[in-house]
Amino acid sequence: MGPWSRVRVAKCQMLVTCFFVLLLGLSVATTVALTSFGAHFAVIRQASLEKNPYQAVHRWALSVGLSLVGLLTLGAVLSAAATVREAQGLMAGGFLCFALAFCTQVQVAFWRLHSPTQVEDAMLDTYDLVYEQAVKGTSHVRWQELVAIQDMFLCCGKRSPFSRLGNTEADLCQGEEVAREDCLQGIRRFLRTHQQVTSSLTTIGLAFTVHALLLSSFLWFAIRSGRSLDRKGKYIMAPRACGHQPQEPSLFRHSQGRAASYPHSEADAVGPRGCSGHLQWLQDKDAVPRPLSCHLPAHRILQGRGPGGLRGRPVRGLSG
Repeated sequence: MGPWSRVRVAKCQMLVTCFFVLLLGLSVATTVALTSFGAHFAVIRQASLEKNPYQAVHRWALSVGLSLVGLLTLGAVLSAAATVREAQGLMAGGFLCFALAFCTQVQVAFWRLHSPTQVEDAMLDTYDLVYEQAVKGTSHVRWQELVAIQDMFLCCGKRSPFSRLGNTEADLCQGEEVAREDCLQGIRRFLRTHQQVTSSLTTIGLAFTVHALLLSSFLWFAIRSGRSLDRKGKYIMAPRACGHQPQEPSLFRHSQGRAASYPHSEADAVGPRGCSGHLQWLQDKDAVPRPLSCHLPAHRILQGRGPGGLRGRPVRGLSG
């Protein structure tokens, strides 16, 4: 495969990769929106505690998600535009965006491996604080918040052996609520599904980002070395008669001190027919029109028939 073919294949791959990166950015934006405005996360975040453990983690996850969405989208747009226009500066900007997105995703992957239960622990700690204050009866607002959390996760109480207030769950869960699962297990089950989606998006994002980095660096060097698929420059199409070679701009050029040559026939005086079928005069735009007598030989005058039938006579002294 020659260098031109490799550049062509790299361009096609870059456009396809940018399309999938845009879809990836849309998926990450949807996940961030669900995390920010989803009812399950909102009911935990809105707990009016003096110190809500989940709010700090939520702000960090929101900032990272929005930054990743912006970098992926901007990198895909810049790289696609640079591929089409063969712009070296745009390709460098796309490479920089993909590099920052790669660093962000590496940070997220490292955080998931180092602290896999940080979000889960923050949400469970928040629920524990609301549960304890509600069962103690210190505030009616805490009771309402606890009921809202249990209705959202479809759970009731907590049956952990480490709970100091487990004896009061008989008053908290009554009727159909007794058949519900433990709230600790319900929160863990919901977060497990959300974390699987996040891990999948991170893995796919790393693969696409690395591929985009390689393609953008290769195309940047290709554009720099001048190996483009299309010729650059502007072309001006000049009108030209069909089937004829280019001629002088005018048939009526006069040399200095010499009489002008005259056309031998009407077909010579009139230029070649154009593609549209009508006659075209080959004269300069800047040429000043001359009298018809200037283009005739010196020993004859244009003879014409006037309204009265008069004919022109040879000029005395110039006739042959």
